[in-house]
Amino acid sequence: MTTKTTKTKQVPDSARLTFRLMGAEDAQALWKIDQDPAVMKYLNGGTPTNMEQVNSTFIPRMEKYRDSNKGWGIWQVSDKVSNEYLGWVLIRPMAFFTDSPNFKDLELGWRFFQCSWGKGYATEAAIAIKDAVVTNSDITHVSALAVADNLGSIGVMKKMGMSFVRAYLHKDPIGDFDAVHYQMPVNV
Repeated sequence: MTTKTTKTKQVPDSARLTFRLMGAEDAQALWKIDQDPAVMKYLNGGTPTNMEQVNSTFIPRMEKYRDSNKGWGIWQVSDKVSNEYLGWVLIRPMAFFTDSPNFKDLELGWRFFQCSWGKGYATEAAIAIKDAVVTNSDITHVSALAVADNLGSIGVMKKMGMSFVRAYLHKDPIGDFDAVHYQMPVNV
């Protein structure tokens, strides 16, 4: 009998940050970042997430797209020196929760504690995770979505080298929103 071994995709440390693929056992950490109304402002108007929402909605959604071999999922971002949890970066196929997900275009998203805003961590982390996940793959593009008023996230997209694609009503099973879509080609 042979056993199939799977290898978890690794994201090498960046200049200031370390990365770890999160799982269901990280529910408390995922909940903690959502307790700041400023973090939640552009996601739901500023309402903190409760543990029931994390366990009944967030974790099951994450487990549907999480693929440790491909590096898809939510990556915890920590300070390389202090090991402080700064936030996370999500990476999954675009339109994953539709009838026609785009497996050649990966969506990036992020949440960071307010105390870490304005220091370049989201950009540094998103680039490191994108670079590691698209290497040796057939990915052609990476994209990101935000509400038009979320200038911080749009700034991260632009610093990564993404360009504006369109403004549209983004449909999602947990809620639709007016989105701006930014994208960049992957240079392989």
